[in-house]
Amino acid sequence: MSLTLILIRHAKSDWADPGQPDHARPLAPRGRRDAPRMGAWLARGGHLPELVLCSDAARTRETLALMQSEWPTTPEIRHAPALYAAPPRKLRGALEGMGARSIALVAHNPGIGQLAADLAAEAPAHPRFADYPTCAVTVLKFEAKDWSSISKGHIAAFAIPADL
Repeated sequence: MSLTLILIRHAKSDWADPGQPDHARPLAPRGRRDAPRMGAWLARGGHLPELVLCSDAARTRETLALMQSEWPTTPEIRHAPALYAAPPRKLRGALEGMGARSIALVAHNPGIGQLAADLAAEAPAHPRFADYPTCAVTVLKFEAKDWSSISKGHIAAFAIPADL
């Protein structure tokens, strides 16, 4: 059986208000431009999730909403406080027990970028994969019966907004 995991780092956030709590930071104008473009890229590639697990931070929620506006279907969405600034182990643990065959995780660096590196059987030749910039997206495919049995996956696609 094939499983698809889409790892999305939130788009560029706004640092205009230095007193604003990190969790509440919205997207910057660049982030609001990039997120729909990356959502359209996912749709063109046929990489649409059945389920989205999203950090409950303002910037991840806004990234998801803008990406989703470009998708022809609406996936089930779960906002999870535990995904905010989560390490790779916690992000991966959020997948266990999920019945969906295609899941997107929308989260933060360094956790989301490190998870992409940890799960990739081979890193793409892209020069920005290692630093996983804002709005980076990796699509991984696994031959596994369920999420608890995934190990290394094949990268089916990787892009950042500057590629589009």
